Amino acid sequence: MALEFDTSFDPAYGRAVAVAPDVLRITAINPSPFTFHGTNSYLVGRETLAVIDPGPEDDAHLETLLTAIAGRPVSHIFVSHTHRDHSPLAARLKELTGAPTLAEGPHRPARPLPEVNPLDASADLGFVPDVVLADNALTQGDGWAIRTVLTPGHTANHAVFALEGTGTLFSADHVMAWSTSIVAPPDGAMADYMSSLDRLLARDDRLLLPGHGGPVTAPRRFMRGLKTHRKMRERAILERIRSGDRTIKEMVGAIYRDTDPRLHGAAGLSVLAHLEDLVARGLVATDGEPAIDGVFSPAG
Repeated sequence: MALEFDTSFDPAYGRAVAVAPDVLRITAINPSPFTFHGTNSYLVGRETLAVIDPGPEDDAHLETLLTAIAGRPVSHIFVSHTHRDHSPLAARLKELTGAPTLAEGPHRPARPLPEVNPLDASADLGFVPDVVLADNALTQGDGWAIRTVLTPGHTANHAVFALEGTGTLFSADHVMAWSTSIVAPPDGAMADYMSSLDRLLARDDRLLLPGHGGPVTAPRRFMRGLKTHRKMRERAILERIRSGDRTIKEMVGAIYRDTDPRLHGAAGLSVLAHLEDLVARGLVATDGEPAIDGVFSPAG
């Protein structure tokens, strides 16, 4: 199944956009090759609100959020994961509203680290939620209920949030219409990502509202395409190894030759994520633990 991305997105900077009944989207002005036009924050409710993913530490974004909140009480601040484009503003929003923060937990790597984590700069290491959310936890609000679905993969502590009874799911960085999710060890893990994707495929959500870009309006078809895309990338890596490539740099140069060079670093980490999984499954061999500067070869 061909995977078709939708990049036709108007961020509507500086204002709130209604994207579902009693759901407003506010997009931060932090565009980049990794964030598309910026990070989406969501307000849920009518009288008393929940905020999902407050976003980066940014005065203008906070002001836009407060304007959209319009003096209404905020009862909960949900955080999908602890990358710096999603969670840092939670602290100031909590101070201003008194609402507790809710998330799976603090930032952590997906595996034990014998080396320095090269991704620490992108992580909000200071965030600790007031409420730790378990899988399938149901949080009741004023006229709304949000169910937590744990979806490790993009990060170890990634969660998505289902708005009960509506078919709407806030998919954060796990599923996005404009691009595939970055799975970059040691923060993320490909095996976890694929398992989490299967979890969402088993659900019956009708609308996904992601952390970047516009909505996914045919979720199951799109997620089947994502799964096929990942399997094709896995096959491409295996083919490169069988043809003689031994380093991630060689594989990235061949597989991502048409990709923006600014993204080659992230592409290398994505290849590493696939290789971690392939080594664990006994399909690829390497000395020691898979590493970005490792040497890989066919197993057996």
